[in-house]
Amino acid sequence: MITLNFLREYPQVVIERLKVKNFDATGYVQQILELDNQKRALQKQLDDNLARQNVIAKQIGLLFKEGKTAEAQALKEENTSLKDVAKDMEQALADAETRLNDILVLLPNMPHSSVPAGKSAEDNEIVYTHGKAVSQEQLLPHWEICKKLNILDFETGVKITGAGFPVYRNKGARLQRALINFFIDQAVAAGYEEVQVPYVVNESSAYATGQLPDKEGQMYFVNMDNLYLIPTAEVPVTNIYRNVLLKESDFPIRHCAYSACFRREAGSYGKDVRGLNRLHQFDKVEIVQIVHPEVSYQVLEEMKAHVSSLLEKLELPYRIVRLCGGDISFTSALTFDFEVWSQGQQKWLEVSSVSNFESFQANRMKLRFKAENGKSQLAHTLNGSALALPRIMAALMEDHQTADGHVKIPEALQKYTGFDMI
Repeated sequence: MITLNFLREYPQVVIERLKVKNFDATGYVQQILELDNQKRALQKQLDDNLARQNVIAKQIGLLFKEGKTAEAQALKEENTSLKDVAKDMEQALADAETRLNDILVLLPNMPHSSVPAGKSAEDNEIVYTHGKAVSQEQLLPHWEICKKLNILDFETGVKITGAGFPVYRNKGARLQRALINFFIDQAVAAGYEEVQVPYVVNESSAYATGQLPDKEGQMYFVNMDNLYLIPTAEVPVTNIYRNVLLKESDFPIRHCAYSACFRREAGSYGKDVRGLNRLHQFDKVEIVQIVHPEVSYQVLEEMKAHVSSLLEKLELPYRIVRLCGGDISFTSALTFDFEVWSQGQQKWLEVSSVSNFESFQANRMKLRFKAENGKSQLAHTLNGSALALPRIMAALMEDHQTADGHVKIPEALQKYTGFDMI
């Protein structure tokens, strides 16, 4: 959430920067400033009222001591009236605060100055490419490879649950487990503390990281308990620090977590969702950092380097793209997507997003730290997929398929799988 102080001081900056996200904030900003002025005026009236009550209370005591009962009684009646007015003011102040917050949460995060303008993924900026995107028409897509090798069963998943919930079998299941362990071990070696977190979160947690009110239609909702299945481990991991005041010496905070992820993906259909391209349940290892604002963009580069190292160890061609304003998320200030080349489908598949949210999430979850000068300020939060398994699995099947229809396992994974070929 954009801080009210910044919006009050630089309203036009907010409006202009959000235009990059194709978001017209003019009306929202005007409403916020009007409500803020109302709230501040109400607060002053309430403060004056309470101060008057304190003065009267002291005068009443003195008048009673002096035997001036009638005058004291008149002041008591005035104080009673002031208290009634104060209650109305407190309610009006609370209502104004609620209305103000309801509008503030509708504003997306301001994009970083490096975010290019654009409407959709077609306008994203390719910033780095590693390896060659080979084009061989005879190569099979992963769904055909997996069916021949009996390592992935889409039909049974449909029977058990529905489309988007595959069943991994035999060496396919072992490869999934191997990838999870590999990603976690790599993150721990890079200095991340592993945590295991719940797969369901409450409304406050979903609100704090920005899933609500923006993405409620994309999440599975357990209505009897008012809980949400997590779309990513980012949500519970970052919420460990909701309403926490850190010390500057606590930085950097680094966590990694494996979780299943659940996304409704409403409206998804067609060839782009075939096989493992888009699932409703999938596995992912997430990395999260909470850092001092002065170093967050340096940390973003470090997180990009970590994801790059994973893809290179998996021997997959990949590229990094900077998301444009029309493709970047509601909560992010700057996002880099990692895409691997799918030889069987002849297309790039997104396998990771690495994002800096600056203070946007921290402001929503009241995550602060006490600086050396004794003042508290908002921390910066970052997260990245390191990595999401379905499209990594698809790319491994397609890019490492052999002429005889087998799949070669990258050397870095072999100690985790216990085999070098499927």
